[in-house]
Amino acid sequence: MKQDISRLLQKKKKQLLEDWMNFQLKDAGLREDLMSNEELRTQSDELLDSLLKSLTSTNITDPQSADFEGVNEILAGISISRARQGYSPRETGTFIFSLKDAVLKTLQAELKDDPLALVDATLNMNKLMDSFGITTFETFIKGREEVILRQTDEIAEISTPVIRVWDGILALPIIGTLDSARTQIVMESLLEEIVESGSTIAILDISGVPAVDSLVAQHIIKTVAATRLMGAECIISGIRPEIAQTVVHLGIDLSNIVTKASLASALKYAFTMLKLEVKKSQREKAI
Repeated sequence: MKQDISRLLQKKKKQLLEDWMNFQLKDAGLREDLMSNEELRTQSDELLDSLLKSLTSTNITDPQSADFEGVNEILAGISISRARQGYSPRETGTFIFSLKDAVLKTLQAELKDDPLALVDATLNMNKLMDSFGITTFETFIKGREEVILRQTDEIAEISTPVIRVWDGILALPIIGTLDSARTQIVMESLLEEIVESGSTIAILDISGVPAVDSLVAQHIIKTVAATRLMGAECIISGIRPEIAQTVVHLGIDLSNIVTKASLASALKYAFTMLKLEVKKSQREKAI
């Protein structure tokens, strides 16, 4: 009878695909903005073809069988692709579970006169399709994590721009919390720009850092030390009253680092170090 089940489903492939497509197209969460119906049919046909070719009377009771490796690879590719496209977990899960509905519909229609065979086949296919569902969710989560990590890296790069504010003067406004990974990005960006521009002064503006604790302070000190090793002097700006109190309370020694309350003050100090003077021009009166 198990052999009959695998053959039965293979013979009913065309109807299975139509039922599966109908279930998917009727779903309220169908994302036609992300995938056309033609693409969905092609994707569904590929998976169904692989499943029916792999299914035998032996492995129908063993979801972990190596025979389903191809099916799992297709599912993994679809899930990761959908995670990157912006599908939700529910929308991705509906893809495989609507196939389960189509399979069970076929079994009920073909085995309605043999209740025992129907129960046996239903249990086996439920177990098999649920295993595929787990594969779908696991790979979807992996794909979504990749997207989040990539976006995190992009945000970190965008939020740590090194700006050439004057010849020989760089400014790096830091927005958000500093952790070890972020500090590494800050140092690499700053040191690369120091080498490229030949600047001798770097201003680290921390007015966008919400709070400074001992760990954040250590990251700032490391950045200052790395800057000095490159032959540039470092000025810390954006020292708000609450940050100053926290630094004193924690006993953090910043006495050997020039600190200023604002970026403007730091820039003015940098001009003094470079012996530069900025004056307002006087307009000549018209005769």
